[in-house]
Amino acid sequence: MPLASPVGRLTAWTERWGDIVPLLLAEFIVWLGFGALLPVLPIYFTEQGVDLAFLGLVIAAWPAARLIGEPVFGWLADRTARVPLMVIGLIATGVFSMLPLVFTGPLAFLVLRAGAGFATSAYDPAARGYLTDATPPERRGEAFGLYGAVQMGGLLLGPAIGALGAERFGGISFVFVFGGVAAFLAAIPIGLRGRETEQRTHPAPSADTTEFPHASRTDVAGSDAPDAPPARLWNRGLIAVLIINAGGYFAGGTYEVIWSLFLQHLGASLDLIGLTFAMFGLPVLLLSPWAGRVVDRRGALAFIVIGSILPVVMGLSYTRLSDPRLAVPLIAIEATGYAMLNPALYAVVAANSPVGRSSTTQGLFGAAGTVGFIAASLITGILAARDIVLPFYVFSAFLATTLVVGLIVGRGRLSGRSSRGR
Repeated sequence: MPLASPVGRLTAWTERWGDIVPLLLAEFIVWLGFGALLPVLPIYFTEQGVDLAFLGLVIAAWPAARLIGEPVFGWLADRTARVPLMVIGLIATGVFSMLPLVFTGPLAFLVLRAGAGFATSAYDPAARGYLTDATPPERRGEAFGLYGAVQMGGLLLGPAIGALGAERFGGISFVFVFGGVAAFLAAIPIGLRGRETEQRTHPAPSADTTEFPHASRTDVAGSDAPDAPPARLWNRGLIAVLIINAGGYFAGGTYEVIWSLFLQHLGASLDLIGLTFAMFGLPVLLLSPWAGRVVDRRGALAFIVIGSILPVVMGLSYTRLSDPRLAVPLIAIEATGYAMLNPALYAVVAANSPVGRSSTTQGLFGAAGTVGFIAASLITGILAARDIVLPFYVFSAFLATTLVVGLIVGRGRLSGRSSRGR
């Protein structure tokens, strides 16, 4: 049988994923802007008079606003049209991305970062709920793998675009303008081609009670299957991934505060710092779709374990660095862990989402990560002021602890496979 032509493969891929292509395109564009901004934010803030201790507060303002916004907007997205919510969130994100060029100083940065976090919290739960409901259950791991891959594709190219633009078009201000414009452009495919999903139904009023299945499984969507979707929002599988996600985002909060400054401390140039962000994106871009397919076929548990252990080991390895160039291969190994972890966690969230509550559970999932991010942001600057490598020890210990606790809580609900659509 002859191999399909590239055009034929592209056509088949588009037919399979056509409903989520506008969302994937939007994610790629908006992450171009994020990728350009992430390496320079801590450096820009400190150059504008923010000390290390207050830098943690400025970085924490973004997730703190998301902590409030994600559950609220997730609840709203399950009860209203998602497309307008996503468009509004992206436009507001673009505005707040550019305002630090206009309003400077520690207090202004604190307020603007909170505004940016609140804006993204309007977009993200609606986007992930849209992806969940627009994808067959047996392909959700792969769908979230593609979702992570396009994000990391933007993160991979964003720093290079930001560095090139800063060099040719007016310095660091270009990066903030580019980040804002990228968010505006990301709203276009959602607004023009996004279609409301039809799979949502509203749950029974009792769905918010905590559910821990044990002897009887008949309260789990009326099914005897151990991997059936739960009838209640607060179930063992969801609680487990909330705990593990908090650990992963604790690492993220640590890096956002200290990574660029840590490499600068080792003598790295801005180009090398940008390269490390790009190298984080590359394994996720290449491996996430594959990881999602394996999760769909074999379950999420092994990828959750391996994907958490790799960042723990690399976090400890960073403390031994003396040459900043060695961070490049180490961060590629760490990113391989996240390429496995993220599709697995998203698949478990989707499998443990009651019917009609996909955006609500995604909002809670994001909020749990936000708690970890805030905690890390608040303490990392203080720890780094004592010793620049101390935050890496702390995040490694925290991530290992949340993995163990999540595994104990989750037990058999961490397969990430739902019986719906089988």
